[in-house]
Amino acid sequence: MSAADRSRTATKTGHEKAARTAHLSVMCAEVVSALDPCAGDLVVDGTFGAGGYSSALLAAAECQVIGIDRDPRVRVHADRLSALYPNRFRLLEGCFGDMVDLLAGIGVEAVDGVALDIGVSSMQLDQAERGFSFQQDGPLDMRMGAAGETAADIVNSRDEAELADIIYLYGEERRARAVARAIVAARAEAPIARTRQLAEIVARVVRAAPGIHPATRTFQALRIVVNDELGELKRGLLAAERLLKPEGRLAVVSFHSLEDRVVKRFLDRRSGKQAGASRHLPQAAGEVRAPSFVPLHKGALAAGEAEIAGNPRARSAKLRAAKRTAAPVWPDDDMREAA
Repeated sequence: MSAADRSRTATKTGHEKAARTAHLSVMCAEVVSALDPCAGDLVVDGTFGAGGYSSALLAAAECQVIGIDRDPRVRVHADRLSALYPNRFRLLEGCFGDMVDLLAGIGVEAVDGVALDIGVSSMQLDQAERGFSFQQDGPLDMRMGAAGETAADIVNSRDEAELADIIYLYGEERRARAVARAIVAARAEAPIARTRQLAEIVARVVRAAPGIHPATRTFQALRIVVNDELGELKRGLLAAERLLKPEGRLAVVSFHSLEDRVVKRFLDRRSGKQAGASRHLPQAAGEVRAPSFVPLHKGALAAGEAEIAGNPRARSAKLRAAKRTAAPVWPDDDMREAA
């Protein structure tokens, strides 16, 4: 078999595997329960992917769902849902952080629910040509959409100090300086263009815990920067606050501490908890704002043991959900502190 044939076979296998696992949206039942859709509701699935949340929401009630995704390859899943639920589902191509403008473009100014599943999808991980995974060799890309810098652009152009900062801040990799040093030394010999090539470079200087690949944190960091995932999450939370009607619901599933920290701090502040304030001292009058959200659960919910056994990706998942009040939208500037 030629190299081109092997590549086509690997691509086809990745697409087929993605289609088979489309139903594995993490904590799907909990997300639907949190959003509690009713007949006539309009719900936004801000991270459509393979359509797991959208399918479950459409099946749960006679509601309408608008999916949003920056990845043009999800269109096949959207077409399937449009055929199954005519006049109840449509897909908008774009970033969920831009959902206010995207929805305004079709005449929608308010919604009853917003679901967000933060991070890379199983579908994207399974496609080697997307460059998200070190488990399969592929081009070092990692873009969720079709535009912007790739991971290869970053590892081949940033200086050692900036690479170390990226890997430490967004991957929480304690050996970030050693990884950055190894990357700079390797690219001096030849550009780093493949996922396996980068994974091997990292593995030479990082000793990971059993069952965790040494390159896990480095790949996470690059993916977050390539797709501006934390910035997108902040914009998405602010957009949800603007779009949700009173009593509307927000459900966010995150997979690592950086994401969860942003969601937690946003909901804590919007529900009236002031980060760092003493419970023994009154707040200054000028700092008090009416809560724009009320949490639906105490803290975050985790996936159940049965789901984790069937879908290991659920192991690190956390769901935070809240209900919108009738209070005005808060100023955006406080989100600068939410990372």
